Amino acid sequence: MTYLNLLNNPKKGSSAERNAVNDWARLERFLILGDEDGAYSVQENQATAESLRSVQACLRSDGLRVVRSIVEIATSGRAPRNTPSLQVLALASSSTYANALTNATALAALPEVARTAADLCTFASLVDGIRGWGRGLRTAIADWYLSKPAGELAFQMMKESGAAGWTHADLIRLSHPKAETPALNAVFQWAVDGALGHLATADIRHGELRQVYAFEQVNKATSESEVVRWIEDDRLTHEMVPQEWKQSARVWEALLENMPYAVMVSQLGKMTEVGLLGPHSAAAALVVARLMDRKRVANAKVHPVALLSALLAYRQNHAVANILDALEDAFYLAFDNVEPTGRRIYLAVDSGASPQLAAALGMAFVRSESGPVIAAFHDQVRRLKIGAKDPIEVVCQALAGEPGPSDASLPMHDARQRGVAVDAFVLLTGDPAWAGDRHPERALEEYRQAMGIPAKLVVVGMTATHCGIAGPADAAQLEIAGFDPSVPSVIAGFLRS
Repeated sequence: MTYLNLLNNPKKGSSAERNAVNDWARLERFLILGDEDGAYSVQENQATAESLRSVQACLRSDGLRVVRSIVEIATSGRAPRNTPSLQVLALASSSTYANALTNATALAALPEVARTAADLCTFASLVDGIRGWGRGLRTAIADWYLSKPAGELAFQMMKESGAAGWTHADLIRLSHPKAETPALNAVFQWAVDGALGHLATADIRHGELRQVYAFEQVNKATSESEVVRWIEDDRLTHEMVPQEWKQSARVWEALLENMPYAVMVSQLGKMTEVGLLGPHSAAAALVVARLMDRKRVANAKVHPVALLSALLAYRQNHAVANILDALEDAFYLAFDNVEPTGRRIYLAVDSGASPQLAAALGMAFVRSESGPVIAAFHDQVRRLKIGAKDPIEVVCQALAGEPGPSDASLPMHDARQRGVAVDAFVLLTGDPAWAGDRHPERALEEYRQAMGIPAKLVVVGMTATHCGIAGPADAAQLEIAGFDPSVPSVIAGFLRS
């Protein structure tokens, strides 16, 4: 049945038939969400190979298509985490789950899927036990190392020396990469031995591997001044500085000079704790100016929810007023970074949802989408008038409601009764419930049949527990447990798909 026929004959064919989830849809769900049943959790949960039945079925059916899907998801930025792609790639590389051609193709795709040194160590932990460490796997690991320029590889290793129980020394010993340049050879020796050795000649040490040399000096430093000098001269990042020096305001002042925007936001608490950011300090003035720099906000592509989360955390533990004000200004600037989904959205918020985070998502929809419906619901629906310029305090007040369990089917009934055209219902709830047999899935189906619109449903349980409202058998329904800065992009990607 075509979409045009569906509009002309809304009663023919249930949404369950139109949105039935097959193995390939479940594979895509897992690659993006980390769950075959269409549920996303802000707390990452590792799936077992045995539980990924649809992934296994797809590998048996068309392993090369699976590898293409892995690469597409991993390189497109559609997934909030890369671990699911790495796990499916590990399965695709094993003769237990796929044929020889798929195994070889999966291993050849490793440099595209494992984008960072940490990703490579994660892949090693996932593939270990699934298959043996034969020549093909060792060659793929070696090729990953050889595909990186020496300076870039060393930089990644300094920021992340290992992950999931694996170190780069482990992997280099296993894979024996044959470097074609002296600098890369020196990096391998450094990773295995833990120090720049005889292969790092003076010209390399002060050229391509200058930052590695500075890293080593910082780790041997005995004074704060030494650490500051190496940070300033060679642009070391906070991950490269030993913990013993991270209680120094001078060290953080040196790190702040070249700190990226998102990192600066994430480290505001630490920089305040060590005394660098005080009410009238020069460093605080610099941070305030950078936080409110429209160009920096745009280049960082930071979502307003990420800045609001940072503001709430900073307000809870610290009290530098001008930084709090700057974070709030940055929050409003970041709405320019929100890309519209082009969908007609009905956002409904119950009383158990975090009012600030719910308000931020509502404001994002109001400022980026065309005519979204914003409502609060409990035992009835209150449709709200929120203006594009309303401050967050006003929106929070509008969303405030009675505490207690809410009827999650009400938004769909409201839209159907009023004849409102909706492409997607987004429900934010803290304590989901429904009255009698009025389950939200049934209300959604009634809306679809009445309006002839294949509307989607997103249910966000903001308490970080799955609420079991969205139907896993329906490809047009998504459930999210918890709320963090990754959630708006997950919702947007689902609505666009």
